[in-house]
Amino acid sequence: MFAVLKQIFSPKNKDVKKRVLFTLFALFIFKLGTMIQVPGTESITSDLGFLELIDVMGGGAFKQFSIFALGVSPYITASIVTQLLQMDIIPYFSELAKQGPSGRTKINKINRYLAIGLAFLQGYVFSFAFLPTGSGALEYMRIAVILTAGTAFVLWLSDQITQKGIGNGVSLIIMAGILMTTPTMFVEAFREMVNTASTQTLVLGIISFAIFVIIYLSIVVGVIFVQQAERRIPIQYSNRTSSSYGSKQSYMPIKVNSAGVMPVIFSSMLIAVPSAIAQFSKNEDMLLFVKKYLDYNTATGFVFYMALILFFAYFYTFLQLKPDEMATNFQKQGGYIPGIRPGKDTASYLKKVLSRLTIIGAIFLMAISGLPIIFSSLSNLSANITIGGTGLLIVVGVALETYNQLESILLTRNYGGK
Repeated sequence: MFAVLKQIFSPKNKDVKKRVLFTLFALFIFKLGTMIQVPGTESITSDLGFLELIDVMGGGAFKQFSIFALGVSPYITASIVTQLLQMDIIPYFSELAKQGPSGRTKINKINRYLAIGLAFLQGYVFSFAFLPTGSGALEYMRIAVILTAGTAFVLWLSDQITQKGIGNGVSLIIMAGILMTTPTMFVEAFREMVNTASTQTLVLGIISFAIFVIIYLSIVVGVIFVQQAERRIPIQYSNRTSSSYGSKQSYMPIKVNSAGVMPVIFSSMLIAVPSAIAQFSKNEDMLLFVKKYLDYNTATGFVFYMALILFFAYFYTFLQLKPDEMATNFQKQGGYIPGIRPGKDTASYLKKVLSRLTIIGAIFLMAISGLPIIFSSLSNLSANITIGGTGLLIVVGVALETYNQLESILLTRNYGGK
């Protein structure tokens, strides 16, 4: 890691240094935006419930009700919708998915237009739900327009990072939003754990805080290990000789957690719908039902949340990695798995491998997502102090992806002698 940092600021890598600095500057602009509150509004003091995910990804901007309160969450929702539509639900989207890079560009444009529409709708709903009653339709409309403009600017900023900086802009903005709250969490944890009333309580508090930090770092290491873990399936090609490839074995890597963090986001978004409807309608009976049965701090809500993560882990994995298509592509390229017949047998084998890996990945996601819920119910610390969670998964995943991209750019430049 330190070697990579040294290369970035090397005189021969001025372009890379410029891209890194531009990325940091863009993230600083995003941070400033999260601190600017929408005129005429106040911070949200009520419990956000499952809408907490939006607040976490925006670095606390939602609770602050800043101009970037919605962040990139409308874009994530739009991406989920278009991904689902590609499953032969609407032929147009299925065709775009098969067109390669040009199709992805068109889908990306659709995502952005859809995100703007969703941002306005969400802005209006959240304004009505969280602002004082009697504000008036025009006031809700004004705030919705401001929040929509904020989302549009954040999406533009993320595009600039992707084009002129390092890494995926949307992912980096989400990661930056989550990291903004991390130092505050550790400061709060230290204040609540360390009691200076006496020497004994002081020592015990410092030990408790040290244990908290060690557990947190251990979970980070565990997340990195699982995110990087993969199963390598050996592949041989009938039209290639071992001598022409230096007797190297070809492999097809399949990650243990192929779905990434998407199952958790899907689950959180789905459970957030009843909560948002209840907040919007301000129906006391519905609010009570959601709080009693769908809140993840209740037994039923927690079990339902875990079941949704398990379902979406399988759903998203098999949506992204299609064993039948993979088996067909192997056959077309003259490839096969040693000991497995091409065609249906290969597809069945891949399905079995994916199923076994997905159950491990799903258990991992359920454990990480359930840790903060269990921790908050067992500890006397404030709700802001957590261990594990969706945010940690996102940060680790994006950090690894960005680091690998940066390392690849530096390796290419050094190899090319630039």
